[in-house]
Amino acid sequence: MQGVTLTVSQLNDYVRRSLASDPILQQITLRGEISNFKMYSSGHWYFSLKDEQSRIDCVLFRQYTYGVRFRPKDGDKVLLSGTAGLYVQGGKYQFYADGMQQDGVGDLYRRFLELKEKLSAEGLFDAARKRPLPLLPRKVGIVTSDSGAVLHDIRTVAGRRFPGLPLVLRPAQVQGDGAAQDVADGIRRIACVPGVDVIIVGRGGGSMEDLWAFNEEVVVRAVAACPVPVISAVGHETDTTLCDYAADMRAPTPSAAAELAVPEREALLAAVEELRGRSLRAAQTIRLQAAEKLSGLEKRLLACQPVHHVREMRLRAEALRQRLEEAQKKKLLLLHQQVKAVTEKLRTVGPRQALERGYAIALRDGKPVTSIRQAADELTLLFRDGRARVRVLQSKEEDPFGNQEGKEL
Repeated sequence: MQGVTLTVSQLNDYVRRSLASDPILQQITLRGEISNFKMYSSGHWYFSLKDEQSRIDCVLFRQYTYGVRFRPKDGDKVLLSGTAGLYVQGGKYQFYADGMQQDGVGDLYRRFLELKEKLSAEGLFDAARKRPLPLLPRKVGIVTSDSGAVLHDIRTVAGRRFPGLPLVLRPAQVQGDGAAQDVADGIRRIACVPGVDVIIVGRGGGSMEDLWAFNEEVVVRAVAACPVPVISAVGHETDTTLCDYAADMRAPTPSAAAELAVPEREALLAAVEELRGRSLRAAQTIRLQAAEKLSGLEKRLLACQPVHHVREMRLRAEALRQRLEEAQKKKLLLLHQQVKAVTEKLRTVGPRQALERGYAIALRDGKPVTSIRQAADELTLLFRDGRARVRVLQSKEEDPFGNQEGKEL
């Protein structure tokens, strides 16, 4: 007898309704340990809840996260309230939680915290121990599985950034029994390979149990003791292991680790070209400065030679001579003007003017007679147009103008 034919959507929807109609699966409480916890930008929380034998995918939508009074993380033991159901589009069975309470800390996470505290106290995670990555490693060592996507991603990124850069792989077991010891041995062995200047240790993402090998003490101590810088690329960006704390650099993904370890060839060439240009410009500047300094010294040397000193003295003497001549000319002109002024004054107030006005000047023995008492028997009279020798017939001392006031002269 042929069964009913259903589409995938019809089957998933039937299963969803069957789960939703089962009262045992409604409003139940689950106890377990959180693993692979992720908080998305939408505000929804996605994680797994596990016990010793099983796990189930869970989701806590944003409207229910406001009632949670702690920040969940991997390893937390919690009590979830909610309903079991089916995500129809993906055919995925999961638990839809509407509440979360703490129920202690998971054993695995407790071991993580205890070992972290112990190794941190020893200084294995100190920032002062971190070493810078080499600018251009001769070889890049890789410790990971030879069959996973990690190796492919690293090779792809390295080939794109710096074609031909040697990559040295030490295959290692990255999960399960013996994985930690194998990873630690791989780190120690690849560090001894000549030319390996940096090592990438990593694997893909997974739960806390999947990544546990990189939380083991033997791996952490191998990373801390490695003689060359180590980049930890374990899991995804949200995953954290003790290997990350001990490494010199932590990368969110294996591809990012390759970008950290392998420089971009074109960028290096551009940097070298830029440095070459800067060096040439600096050399040109130094040369020009040296030439200017040399020119200045040459000028100073020429200025110190006697012939230049004599020439300078001659120029200064000539300048002083010209200034003296100018000063002499100005002084002579001033004296000439002064003499001319005095001459004009003398001409104005001198005896010639008096003679021109009709007066005469009496002279005795060549000297002017200014008093009747000086008059002698013979005098010389000076007129405007000549002189005359006269005899004095009579002299009388009196005011010559006493009886002439008011009369015309």
